[in-house]
Amino acid sequence: MDIATIVGLAGAFFMVISAMGDPGPFIDVPSILIVVVGTAFVVLARSSIPEFIGAIGYGMKTIKFKAETPVELIEKLVELGTIAKKDGMIALEGQDIANKFLAKGVRMMVDGTDAKLIQKSMEIEAAQVKYQAGLAKLVWESIKEVAPAMGMIGTLVGLVIMLGNMSDPKSIGPAFAVALLTTMYGAVIANMIAIPVIQKVVNNDAKVDLNNQLIVEALMFIASGGNPRLLPDVLAGYVAPKDQAKLEAIKG
Repeated sequence: MDIATIVGLAGAFFMVISAMGDPGPFIDVPSILIVVVGTAFVVLARSSIPEFIGAIGYGMKTIKFKAETPVELIEKLVELGTIAKKDGMIALEGQDIANKFLAKGVRMMVDGTDAKLIQKSMEIEAAQVKYQAGLAKLVWESIKEVAPAMGMIGTLVGLVIMLGNMSDPKSIGPAFAVALLTTMYGAVIANMIAIPVIQKVVNNDAKVDLNNQLIVEALMFIASGGNPRLLPDVLAGYVAPKDQAKLEAIKG
């Protein structure tokens, strides 16, 4: 789990809620319905039901998701490569592999699948993963755009209702306050939920895509009978400069 994301979101909401004092006046069900449900329907109209549901789920998962580092993957790949070199590909069967993409590639190697077919299959899957991330990003960008607009629409509706009841001066203040709530709800959804989710989707997609490229190249190296001790050197380009020293430890 990515602790920074959880702490950041919790901290931001805590600051806003603590500034409210009594949260009661800031809760209005019709305003929430206009912004939340209205935003959902507008975004749905711009996509499709499967894309919308998938993007919401993807966004929620990406908040908790923490990608493996290239160094961690290289260390695991050296371990797998050493086993394959020593005992044969069949020895990789039953190995504990948390990364599903890597596990698929290893399973295909154990089954004796042709290396070119493994590469093609994994590249297609990597492209699909990237495509799903792109769809999720588009939906969440729509939420970021639509929520403030629905908030403004809700405020205008509230102002029209308020102006229609000008005969009662005492009701103007509370009615105006309620009218402004939809603008606040829209701003909260866009800036405190949608934007962080979008950034997480983009960041995680970049990390996963890099990792997937690393995995494909490493498995092709192992399948060709390459010395697993050379993997840290072969895959060094995938590792950030600040982490290069860690590769030396893997090489022993």
